[in-house]
Amino acid sequence: MHHWRRSGLVALWISALVIVCDQWTKWLVVGALVPHQPVAVAPLINLTLTYNTGAAFSLLSQASGWQRWFFAAVAGIVSVVIIYWLRKTPGEERLTAFSLALILGGAVANAYDRVMLGHVIDFIDVYVNDWHWPAFNVADSAITVGAVLMIIDTIRGGGRHRP
Repeated sequence: MHHWRRSGLVALWISALVIVCDQWTKWLVVGALVPHQPVAVAPLINLTLTYNTGAAFSLLSQASGWQRWFFAAVAGIVSVVIIYWLRKTPGEERLTAFSLALILGGAVANAYDRVMLGHVIDFIDVYVNDWHWPAFNVADSAITVGAVLMIIDTIRGGGRHRP
């Protein structure tokens, strides 16, 4: 039997932390902000509450509703694959495990919103002049950082034990 402490599964606490932080920040902004009313917090950054029924960058947000379950199913499949991957990742491959845990936490947090609410709560609005990046959240940030770290790890030659 594969011992979880010798695998990347120990990094699951990072996934749990991402989920808690994401859900907590969403709870805060829903209670404090009016949808689509920006609140400046720093140069080039607003908090703007939005509800995204689509995927990244609001892809398919205008679809009839099937996308809710499709994206939730995709997140579920990806989560199972990542947990399997973490199980097979040796404990010493910390960057691989860390990056996978970030991606997993972000995927689960957004899937929770999608299933329970029918949309994902986004609120971080980065802009330059009149150009705005699509609003995002803590889960999206974790997925992005995890993906970038995975690329760096791959370039460095880490993660040799990928399933």
